[in-house]
Amino acid sequence: MCGIVGYIGHRDAYDVVIKGLKRLEYRGYDSAGIALYDGDTLKVCKTKGKVVDLEKKVQESITSNGSIGIGHTRWATHGQPNDVNSHPHLSNSGNLAIIHNGIIENYDSLRKELKKRGYTFQSDTDTEVLVNLIEDVIKNEGVKLGKAVQIALNQTVGAYAIAVFDKRKPDEIVVARLGSPLAIGIGDNEYFIASDASPFIAYTNNAIYLEDGEMAVVRHGKEVKVRKILNDSEVDAYVQQLQLNLEQIEKGGYDHFMLKEIYEQPNAIRDTYRGRLLANKGIIKMAGVDDNLDRIAKANRILIVGCGTSWHAGLVAEYIFEDMARIPVEVEYASEFRYRNPVITENDVVIAISQSGETADTMAAIKLAKEKGAFVFGVCNVVGSSISRETMAGAYTHAGPEIGVASTKAFTTQITVLTLMALKLGKYKGTISDSDFRVHLQALEAIPQKVEKLLQSDKVIKEIAETYKNTRNCIYLGRGYNFPVALEGALKLKEISYIHAEGYPAAEMKHGPIALIDEEMPVVVIAVRKGHYEKVVSNIQEIKSRKGKIISVVTEGDVEVKELADHVIEIPETIESFTPLLTTIPLQLLSYHIAVMLGKNVDQPRNLAKSVTVE
Repeated sequence: MCGIVGYIGHRDAYDVVIKGLKRLEYRGYDSAGIALYDGDTLKVCKTKGKVVDLEKKVQESITSNGSIGIGHTRWATHGQPNDVNSHPHLSNSGNLAIIHNGIIENYDSLRKELKKRGYTFQSDTDTEVLVNLIEDVIKNEGVKLGKAVQIALNQTVGAYAIAVFDKRKPDEIVVARLGSPLAIGIGDNEYFIASDASPFIAYTNNAIYLEDGEMAVVRHGKEVKVRKILNDSEVDAYVQQLQLNLEQIEKGGYDHFMLKEIYEQPNAIRDTYRGRLLANKGIIKMAGVDDNLDRIAKANRILIVGCGTSWHAGLVAEYIFEDMARIPVEVEYASEFRYRNPVITENDVVIAISQSGETADTMAAIKLAKEKGAFVFGVCNVVGSSISRETMAGAYTHAGPEIGVASTKAFTTQITVLTLMALKLGKYKGTISDSDFRVHLQALEAIPQKVEKLLQSDKVIKEIAETYKNTRNCIYLGRGYNFPVALEGALKLKEISYIHAEGYPAAEMKHGPIALIDEEMPVVVIAVRKGHYEKVVSNIQEIKSRKGKIISVVTEGDVEVKELADHVIEIPETIESFTPLLTTIPLQLLSYHIAVMLGKNVDQPRNLAKSVTVE
């Protein structure tokens, strides 16, 4: 949520900041703004809307010269999306400018106190309160900006990533983080500041990722100094060399990032099991699991926590772990987990799943699980993210950057990692035979090729999308391993097309949802020739008798469902537990094509953010 970009150096700051904000558009936002200093004047321009709207307003209202600047894309929390509430915010004196990602929970009490001291506020935001609190510390304590930020942050409660500039100290930007990510790019006599590395990867591949509770003074011509916010102690900052490259965060000829990422899934799955899955040797190598194999295998139960698509991947993993490793599994929404006083013991293993590795609710769940003594294992995509540092062990998905807000390749690669983990545990415990283990390894190794084949059905799926693009509701049904896929398919449709969609276990249809079935209701049914096929066919017959429109996802060569369904999408044959890796692909494409036909912003759907860094 929200995007932060800053620059100090020898380049044109406006150009760097604007390009950086465009790189962060995937995070989701409703307004944008920029502050520039030209050696004399601190210029601020901000607007409701997109970065392109900001560019137009800058041309109309301010000069864009200057070698120091900060910019922001805002996802509204306090106050409506409008020009006034947009960032950057200035202090009452006009000397300080701030950009902020996160929530200051005690902003109201701070605001009331500052009002008593004569401060006035133009916006409804918690951020304007923070910048004036910093100014108040400077006035009353007689300290410099860096120290004032440290003192002020120790008076706040909440989460934040901030960048603060004082025009009286025009050679530095002060940054800090607690709960929201922040990176400092280190160039040749220049520095970049951003929510992630994508805004500055074109300029440098060296970066410092601030840890929670750290702040830094970024001064032109000087080394970055990192300190603890709590006690001002100095931190030995680690400069990380980034593996990201510019091509990975560009569309590469596709119309949208989402479509590109759907088509990247064969390689993403290969990259996820590369070096881990050695099918010809009958081996799975996962350092994070290998080093803790006995601890995980002896767990009384596994608790899986995640949000959105990651929660759906966890639901698939529940079937896989219980089937292959015979360990009891519970799957929880991370957003609910910490608030219901869960029973967690030292004999539990908690698996936390997040694409970004920064999801605030999942981070909170991790901290709670650790406090209770559980072993916490992380599954995420972004190297160096907060979850990868907070968990005791883990595994990266290696999906590559996922820019589209609606997750696609993260889902399939998360399932791939969790499947490898379950297979390894099953082999170790003896709950899967050697012969079955090898069959599963070979079948998993073949999945990318089958996804490639499945992507050739895009034309058929596009024709189905044309038929149903104007529907107002849709139901998705699946059983067993494919019930979570039904949930994920419904989520994709509503995320990017804004069509109301719900996923159900197919057997639950007669317990309520069947009342919705009529000739206007499309029903997507996952009916692969595995597991409970005959029962799903019975569900399809029930829909058909009520004149519902049936879109079926079936195994190649299916005859029975084809006779009943209005539309059929075939997937290649595979082991039942691996079918979610295939059945999800056509549902992604169906949602994509419907959204495009409706003229929706596929990569940046309204009200959504890629990385949800507030609770």
